[in-house]
Amino acid sequence: MTGKIIKGIAGFYYVHIKDYGIYECKAKGKFRNNKIKPLVGDNVEVDILDSLEKKGNIVKILSRENDLIRPLVANVDQAMIVFAVKKPDPNLNLLDRFLVMMEYQNIETIICFNKIDIGNEKFMEELKNTYNNAGYKVLFASATENEGVEEIKKLLYGKTTVLAGPSGVGKSSMLNALTNEDKMETGKISEKIGRGKHTTRHSEIFNMDKESYIVDTPGFSSMFVPGMTKEKLQDCFPEMAQYEPECKFGGCAHINEPICGVKEAVNSGKISKTRYENYILLYKELEEMERNKY
Repeated sequence: MTGKIIKGIAGFYYVHIKDYGIYECKAKGKFRNNKIKPLVGDNVEVDILDSLEKKGNIVKILSRENDLIRPLVANVDQAMIVFAVKKPDPNLNLLDRFLVMMEYQNIETIICFNKIDIGNEKFMEELKNTYNNAGYKVLFASATENEGVEEIKKLLYGKTTVLAGPSGVGKSSMLNALTNEDKMETGKISEKIGRGKHTTRHSEIFNMDKESYIVDTPGFSSMFVPGMTKEKLQDCFPEMAQYEPECKFGGCAHINEPICGVKEAVNSGKISKTRYENYILLYKELEEMERNKY
């Protein structure tokens, strides 16, 4: 039988098999011997050991469409990052860090600003303009008031979406609003897998409906993925590309160089000043990291 790993913890993998439910599985030793680690999101073949107790062994990991490094998950179509418009105020530096992570890993990202029932209209319009101009789809919602949830569901339908966001922004409320009663039997298995009982949380998949998966991820604290360099950073700010031909020097870093198309776009309001300032901060962090290697 084939299924999808929805959670892995303490050496056990919980595999959702369509129409049969969730099976507690161990991975065969060959994976460990070959240094292959099953990931949440993997589609796998399972040998059923006990259909009543729902136990089995993972015998094969099917081909992956992709695998992310942060968060560690496989077969993702897109990401949705959730921030609040207020309480807490959105940390745009943290938001831009996440967007950089996803750009670097070639994952399309939707930005969702939650808690619009307590938000300021002018500020929300500024957020929308900033990130629309950077090329991102921006949604506004209130999970507790069920505002904007149906629009989000349409964008998530038929896809596997990573859901991420810092604490306090209403990510859990959003997950509940999106999944309704369609969570993958989580109530039945929560005690077995220890959801909420471990200090280190793990990525876990829920289904929004029969065609759509949502990957709930732990909070992210580290931005950079292996291979990221200061030279590659500008590629992760998609709004910069159209202005680079106006730079005088090839390989322009868009910081100290004269006659820079990107800096001119910032000065004329075509590129968000906040986004540009975050670019500089991240560039200098990467520069410092590279300097400390030697």
